[in-house]
Amino acid sequence: MKASHCILGILLITALTLLIDIPVDTWLTSATLSLILGTSALVYMAASCLLASRWGVVESLFGGLDRVYESHKWLGIWALVFASYHFVFKANLDVWNSAPILELPKYWTRLVRQLSYVALGLIVLLALNRNIPYHLWRWWHKLSGPLFLIVILHWLSFKSPITLLSPSGIWLTLFCGLGVLAALYKLVLYPFVARAGEYRVTAVNRENDALHLTLAPVQKGFDFKAGQFAFLAMQQKGLREPHPFTIASANGPNGQIAFMIRGLGDYTKKLYACAKIGMRATLYAPYGRFSRAPQAEREIWIGAGVGISPFISWLQDPDAKDFEKATLVYCFTPSRAFPPPEELQAMTKMRGAQFVRNVGGIEQLAETLRQAVVQTKPHKNSRKFLRPQRFTGQGA
Repeated sequence: MKASHCILGILLITALTLLIDIPVDTWLTSATLSLILGTSALVYMAASCLLASRWGVVESLFGGLDRVYESHKWLGIWALVFASYHFVFKANLDVWNSAPILELPKYWTRLVRQLSYVALGLIVLLALNRNIPYHLWRWWHKLSGPLFLIVILHWLSFKSPITLLSPSGIWLTLFCGLGVLAALYKLVLYPFVARAGEYRVTAVNRENDALHLTLAPVQKGFDFKAGQFAFLAMQQKGLREPHPFTIASANGPNGQIAFMIRGLGDYTKKLYACAKIGMRATLYAPYGRFSRAPQAEREIWIGAGVGISPFISWLQDPDAKDFEKATLVYCFTPSRAFPPPEELQAMTKMRGAQFVRNVGGIEQLAETLRQAVVQTKPHKNSRKFLRPQRFTGQGA
């Protein structure tokens, strides 16, 4: 599922269930449009809470947590756009015989209406502001759950033709209920019930402004597939916020796990400076759907910076095979290369894959790829290639 499927699907179902509840001769009115857009904004917010829960079924539906959060972002943006129209234009007609589901005094009904719009605008604008330090942004964004309850209260206290047992009422109740459960899970229960493990840092290697961090489970680790990522939360003041990093090692019997991290932001710069052997960390994992396509006859892997991590994981996977059909294109700057190209070339040679260097930056990449395609010597009439995929982690 893509973000557009989610946005259009919710809008369509919301519109159809609402049109059933109102007279046909009022369908083509600004009030009807305002009601449809307002209720769609409510469902978008509920869906955003659902997508932020990190439930496995949601990740599988969208094909990866990166696509989940992309949809989460666009749901919030369109919710604000729709709510703006709903806020300006009246969403009620006398012929509808509207009544609120929850009766509140007029003052509180009007206040909740205004607060719900301000709350939604605040959530979206703060989420899109990249200038806010992550630790502050994270705590502000946690207010999305309580603010979502204000929007639900607006729906319940607003005069409309929607009743709880009508098609639109059932649709809204179902999604809002799931949204509240998802928000409760993520904000309160997640640290206690999510797939997690306590780890200890066993090795720290710094080179070319990049950090290679190796951790071992304190008790029992978790299984993962090569190419997946984990949320890393160091048990250290100032480093407790979970951040996603692609796993740069293969799943092994000892449970050891490694990350490649470059100091690019406030958190990663501090982690680069403070990481030392013996530090404890909590890992929430595994996530991600970045995997090899088994039907591909030829594969070209492109990695740059710490974005090389999933390919290192693939090359170290003892159960993986068919490396003779893979070509790794490593994009790097000689002064900042980490790991060194010689190390990656040795890994690819050991597994039987081909290795191609791209030192000239993005301008040289097109020519490098053309050469890589020629060097793979594809089978005659071969038309199956590894479908481009994305992963979520530090680097891309």
